[in-house]
Amino acid sequence: MQRPADRPEPLKWWQSGTRPDYRFSLANERTFLAWIRTAMGLIVGAVALEQFSASLASPRLRLVLAMVLFCCATLISAMAYLRWARAEHAMRQETDLPQSRLLPFLTVLVALLAVILALFVVFA
Repeated sequence: MQRPADRPEPLKWWQSGTRPDYRFSLANERTFLAWIRTAMGLIVGAVALEQFSASLASPRLRLVLAMVLFCCATLISAMAYLRWARAEHAMRQETDLPQSRLLPFLTVLVALLAVILALFVVFA
């Protein structure tokens, strides 16, 4: 059977193993999209911090915090894709699902941001 010209060749690991139940693949995709929404929320927070909090901190500190949020959003986006691909590969090979490294990272990030923002509010 010939592949239509407008469809790209699937990745090699996508063709290996057995195709998992579509419900598991869709659940994996929903998890990926949730991580992407989290990254987008961090981006929105970075923009809001930089644009709307002039009275809370110096421009340099606001810029540094906004850049940290942007970098975290970038990292979470990349890690979300890697997590999705590793989980999809594990399902196709019928092996255990990999552990997520995103959860501890995001937990520490949110806790640090909460402390920093609380300090801004208290000392502003």
